[in-house]
Amino acid sequence: MAKFGFIIITILGVVLFNSCSRKPELSAAEPSLPQATKADVSSKAYGAYLAGRVAHLRNNFNQAADYYIETLKSDPNNPELVGRVYLLLASEGRIDEAAHYAKISRQNGDKNNFINVIFAVNDMKHGRYESADQNISEVKSPIYREFITPLLTAWIYAGADDEEKALKALEPLKKESGFRALYLMQAGMINDYFGRNQEAEEFYNIVVTDESTEMSFRGLQIITNFYIRTGQKAKAVQLVKRYHDEKLLADMLEKLTANVKAADPKSTQPILTDANVGMAEALFSIASTMRQGASGIDLAHMFVSMSIYANPKYDLAKLLLADILESREMYAEANQVYDQINEDSETYYTVQLKKANNYVMMEDYIPAEILLKSLADDNKGNYQLFLDLGDILRMRNKQDEAIKYYQQAAKKITKPESQHWILFYALGVSYEQKEDWENAEKNFKKALSLSDNHYLVLNYLGYSYLQQGRNTEEAFTMIVDAYNQSPNDGHISDSLGWAFYRLGMYNQAVTYLERAADIEPANAVISNHLGDAYWMSNRKNEAIFQWKHALTMKDDSGEISPKEIQNKIDHGLEKQTPLSFNKETVDAKIKEITTE
Repeated sequence: MAKFGFIIITILGVVLFNSCSRKPELSAAEPSLPQATKADVSSKAYGAYLAGRVAHLRNNFNQAADYYIETLKSDPNNPELVGRVYLLLASEGRIDEAAHYAKISRQNGDKNNFINVIFAVNDMKHGRYESADQNISEVKSPIYREFITPLLTAWIYAGADDEEKALKALEPLKKESGFRALYLMQAGMINDYFGRNQEAEEFYNIVVTDESTEMSFRGLQIITNFYIRTGQKAKAVQLVKRYHDEKLLADMLEKLTANVKAADPKSTQPILTDANVGMAEALFSIASTMRQGASGIDLAHMFVSMSIYANPKYDLAKLLLADILESREMYAEANQVYDQINEDSETYYTVQLKKANNYVMMEDYIPAEILLKSLADDNKGNYQLFLDLGDILRMRNKQDEAIKYYQQAAKKITKPESQHWILFYALGVSYEQKEDWENAEKNFKKALSLSDNHYLVLNYLGYSYLQQGRNTEEAFTMIVDAYNQSPNDGHISDSLGWAFYRLGMYNQAVTYLERAADIEPANAVISNHLGDAYWMSNRKNEAIFQWKHALTMKDDSGEISPKEIQNKIDHGLEKQTPLSFNKETVDAKIKEITTE
């Protein structure tokens, strides 16, 4: 899409002067109340404002909007605050309220084109088609007019029952090759909505047969629905069978395939039952496009929330909204969105896996385990389910159960490929934690063969060899190779420093362990290692400081013995016996270490 980057940059410059995802650069982002206003408003109002700021900086947009609205009761003419409120409300899908505050902001001189989009979507929802058309037609920006306006206008005309104008409104999309698939799909849907089956099928067939046109999951849903309703169920089944995916989408495709096969053409209802459903499709397409740009997340958030406002039953839009929330580390909020998706949805199984992952991200492992086990009980399960469940059990130190589910995941693989290295790596870790080194080593080597020597596997296997005092040259080689792949990973720097320590090269050990401590200052194992290296380098005060520091931190590795560290603090470290090694081999490998 040639103009995509330009579209994002231009719209961002117009829309997001009050970005709803501001981070705490307060001097630049703070829409603070003027000093005179602060003196006039009640302490309650100013307290609400401050609470809103805190909520905003924590990405709690819903609560932030409520607090700001409370503040506006005492300071209704604060233009920056009003401008921020309508964007926050839009991001939360509270479009009726967003339209209210956007109107106030427009009266205050706000010329943001996004206001017209809010007005148009709100008007459309309430059947005010003429007003919606007027609002969107007032946008003069060429970028809007080439991309956003045609999509919204087409469905506004559809709502007004003017099929010719609706189709004509889409024509600007034909000018840009990157929008060809979007134009074909939207034109097909407009014709489909108006019952023009022959014309709809012509557009849909191009989408289906043109190899340059990528088929989306939503496209599959809509086109198979059309084929079923028009007496072409065999064609629908044939179409959906063409698509396969080994990732989370596989479950959605499997459920869609089953639904298509079971569909009764006589009772199958159209997806496009209302023009607002079509408007939701347009808004979703805009949001998906914006989501592709690194800087477009704010716009994507607002557009997809409006899509759900237009069609509250739109599960794929909810999936995109949750994905955006996850990218903002708003995991609890994402799960609230997932909870709105019913069990009969084609996205349901995928949603449960993502929901469990969000529990893990919040370090709330028990509900994640319960959720995934319930899925494993209700279904035969798939590769991803068993892998995720194994990971959670491994993190909860239930290694026997973890291994059981990892083995079930392995049974789902007909032919191991590169992406499956993570399974065998995880199996190796669980076996190593059980001190079953024979099986651990076997799985680590399998992971290496599949991953083209991924640094995580190299590091874990090499470090394990060092801890066992065996395969010294091979261990050192693996750790150097891991470090060269990821020199800014604190755990890898720690392993390299510890490798030098085990070889008796204490000055080199200090160099890399200090680097590791800079990267991971709250890691107990790294501080303990650095303390040992300092002691052997005759830097005893620094060693004791690092050991004491290690005792203050939580350790999840199982390596730290507080009793042993306290003994080192009290009595020092005994003289160490370095591992024996081939000096020529190690020296040659040292020369390969990446330097900055």
